Amino acid sequence: MTIVNSAEVPSFRKHSKAKIWLRTGILAIFAVIFGISLYHDIASHRFLWYWGLITYLICFPIGFAMRNLVPMQVHLPSKHITMSFDKIYFAVILTLVIGKLVAGRFFGLTVLADIIICAILGLMTGRLGGIGVRVRGLKREHGFLAPQEDQRLERKDGSGE
Repeated sequence: MTIVNSAEVPSFRKHSKAKIWLRTGILAIFAVIFGISLYHDIASHRFLWYWGLITYLICFPIGFAMRNLVPMQVHLPSKHITMSFDKIYFAVILTLVIGKLVAGRFFGLTVLADIIICAILGLMTGRLGGIGVRVRGLKREHGFLAPQEDQRLERKDGSGE
């Protein structure tokens, strides 16, 4: 994480909120495309749903831990957090998507392709959740949250009463 003291306000598309919504949209697209494929394979009894669940549950915490690899910058004067492109995550997802394509289309290994689909969805979901938690923590650490939001969070925890 980098702290920026420049008075220059970053463009909206670089703000953490815009980047999180973009990642959410990408996850939704992947989930629909891959979900249709998984549903087809589960309905035809080529893939068992609990294999997918186990793979997803294994990959979710790995994705959550990958939140620390996302380059983030804290802009103190404008009270914004921005994120940069994460090359490692991009390479991992690209490799898995190519692996799914090769396994499913060229070798006919449907089960392996479906396991890779579940791994991709677990990594993407875990990372997105982790980024949200990390951004919230940085906002809290640097005092970017309004006092009302902080009090509301404390009341939910039970520590503010």
